[in-house]
Amino acid sequence: MTLILPKSVESVSLSAKYGYDEWLVSRFLEYVPNVKDFLSKMERIPTQYIRVNTLKTSKADLMRRLQSKGFELKSTVMPEVLAVKKAPLVTGATTEYLLGHYYIQDLSSCMVVDALDITPGQLVLDVAAAPGGKTTFMAQKMNNSGAIIAIEPNSRRARSMSFNLARCGVYNTCILKTDALQVVNFEMKFDRVLLDAPCSCEGVIAKDPSRKISHTPQDVDYCSIMQQRLIQAAASSVKPDGILVYSTCSFAPEENEMVVDRLLQDFSNITVEPIEYGSSGLTRFGDLIFNDQLRNARRLYPHLHDTTGFFIARLRISS
Repeated sequence: MTLILPKSVESVSLSAKYGYDEWLVSRFLEYVPNVKDFLSKMERIPTQYIRVNTLKTSKADLMRRLQSKGFELKSTVMPEVLAVKKAPLVTGATTEYLLGHYYIQDLSSCMVVDALDITPGQLVLDVAAAPGGKTTFMAQKMNNSGAIIAIEPNSRRARSMSFNLARCGVYNTCILKTDALQVVNFEMKFDRVLLDAPCSCEGVIAKDPSRKISHTPQDVDYCSIMQQRLIQAAASSVKPDGILVYSTCSFAPEENEMVVDRLLQDFSNITVEPIEYGSSGLTRFGDLIFNDQLRNARRLYPHLHDTTGFFIARLRISS
């Protein structure tokens, strides 16, 4: 059950000032550093990022071409990712975009793929793949070698994903239209498994302010139950000494640390490995205490990392 914390003078004041339901702000006060800065940042238009598609071009060539059109671009902590500081036209309407030279993708999303430590020639499973931003980045890191199995049960989203794969020049990926829980029946083990789980999307409130009041504790409960089933299926699909990366664009501990903590209780051969970017994961929330390994997971906050909100856990499955 979603943990509802007592109201405080501060939670009532901040929820009124920024237009949130109070239950959400009272939870942010429990675990988000510098909550006032966080809420203020969420009121501003998020930084837009593009990821250079090295299957089709180089970073230097793409920057030259976009800058000649009047774009202002800035390098980030990830070599493949550029921040768009000024765009004289819609970023998704350039010739370079249509040719697949770049993908519009948040820095946090790219960090999820980086945590997989993918290398060419591997067998990779993307459990909840559409619309394909992370999938195409994985293919890029593999230089179109090996194979990626991408799961997407929705026909419309699968078609959209196939377009993105084609635009980006990806040909090592197969889209399977099936329920993600069916991966346990594949009788296959993968070097790398990505579960970017469907979630309550608290981390994208800056892009969708309606979630300040439309988001409910029941949403968190529903997502947490589904995520627990998905991560169990995903973990069972990893080869010995392989890696599972679990991520969400939610801040809710019930969808993040709690899901991983339950997995660690069920599997004694799983280790949470450190990740380069972000703030430490939580080891407690309210009266809940999580496995100490959860400090190796990472949280990305808009006001600290200039990204959408994200949670990332890198899990090593030993034999």
